[in-house]
Formats: sequence, structure tokens, C-alpha cells
Amino acid sequence: MASDAKLKGPASYFPAIEKKYEKPVTFWLSLLAEKPTLKHMEIVNWLKAEHGMGHGHANAIVAYHLAGIGKK
Repeated sequence: MASDAKLKGPASYFPAIEKKYEKPVTFWLSLLAEKPTLKHMEIVNWLKAEHGMGHGHANAIVAYHLAGIGKK
């Protein structure tokens, strides 16, 4: 894989998230779309408490979601 094709930033966690939790990233992003009023750490803590997600994985998904990446 060429270095230009490597995932960077929060998205670099996506392959591990999909493997560990056996759901596509789009599943997690759709859940977050239902939480428009929560702040970053509120969503992170919700993912950890309700879905057993680790802190780093939850933080990556939330950072990606709140940055609006992929909504274009």
C-alpha cells in the first residue's frame, strides 16, 4: 500500500474498530448522528458505557464525527 493511501488521524483507527466490534464505521457514525446535542466527552463516555468501546476507539469515532469528515 502506498503511503498516500494510508489512513491518517482518527480514521487510522477504523480498521481496528471494525475488527474488534464487528460493525462497520458507518454503524457507529449513524448512532452518533442520533446524539446531536452531546459534547465530545459525553459521546465518548456513552460509547464506552453503552457499547463497551475502549477510550481510544470511542475518541477516534467521535473526533471524526464532530469534525464533519465524510459528511460531504
